[in-house]
Amino acid sequence: MDHVLYLLRHGETEWSATGRHTGRTDVPLTAEGERQARDAGVTLARLRAGSGPALVVTSPRERAVRTAELAGLTVSETTEDLAEWDYGDYEGRTTPEIRETVPGWTVWTHPMTGGESAEEVGARARRVLDRATEAMSGGDVVLVGHGHFSRVLIATWLRLPPAAGVHFGLSAAGLSVLGDERGEPQLRHLNLPPITE
Repeated sequence: MDHVLYLLRHGETEWSATGRHTGRTDVPLTAEGERQARDAGVTLARLRAGSGPALVVTSPRERAVRTAELAGLTVSETTEDLAEWDYGDYEGRTTPEIRETVPGWTVWTHPMTGGESAEEVGARARRVLDRATEAMSGGDVVLVGHGHFSRVLIATWLRLPPAAGVHFGLSAAGLSVLGDERGEPQLRHLNLPPITE
């Protein structure tokens, strides 16, 4: 495989800045998030230095679509498969708040009452990667999405279980690059920060 897969996390939102779990809720980018998205576009352009990607897919949430737009990307598709983890009853709550009633809680280790299991998120990640891999025969692919889900995507690419995503940190508007070496999946870059012009 000659082409690579770029993962771009959306820019900052008010909820991401305060650690609130943001799955289904459509929270807009902050002014800082918009700046981060534009700067991430500069980072992506410098990394790619070539023709446009074969495919650009975003989550349908406003924060992802707007990040793609500000990064200078032309979106080919949006899909719920690329949406953030469904946090169910924990939507909008921070980890410390959840731990007041569920000691030691993490998204990676505990059930998500009313939301998705790690296995369900992993199944979505496999579908997204199947679609991306198919398109990579014609060029690079860019996926614009969310923090926890992108971490599951990385784990899935590396043939690890979904919960292994805990080992990959992603900042707002951080960019990661997935590729392969002689057929073996490879994490080429993790969480590259946006270049500030």
